[in-house]
Amino acid sequence: MSQQQENPVREAISSAIANNEVILFMKGTPEAPACGFSARTVGALQSLGVPFAAVDVLPDPRIRQELTALSRWPTIPQLFARGELIGGCDIVTEMCETGELAEVLGAGASAESPASPAAAAGAPLQIENRL
Repeated sequence: MSQQQENPVREAISSAIANNEVILFMKGTPEAPACGFSARTVGALQSLGVPFAAVDVLPDPRIRQELTALSRWPTIPQLFARGELIGGCDIVTEMCETGELAEVLGAGASAESPASPAAAAGAPLQIENRL
């Protein structure tokens, strides 16, 4: 069975991961997480002031199914940075506590001007759920 079969949902997920520096696949939205694990992961990212995109996996079960198949990670949330899976809630929380997450995400490392005032405030960049 070929992994390269045309799959628009998987292609949209891959594109979202490739086109966003930091992206969180979660239950709910950053403003209204639908589970405690997603809420803790959002909290970790917001504590660092890192802009991130977010995708709610709840509206369409295919999103979660294809994401899990693509990442080979069984749980939600899933955090990606620069196209690479960082991990789920426990890993993100631990990395945040040790300072490793800030290092991996480059939080506070540069004085470059953000793309928008929302990015400066660390607000998540909601991407449209077209999956």
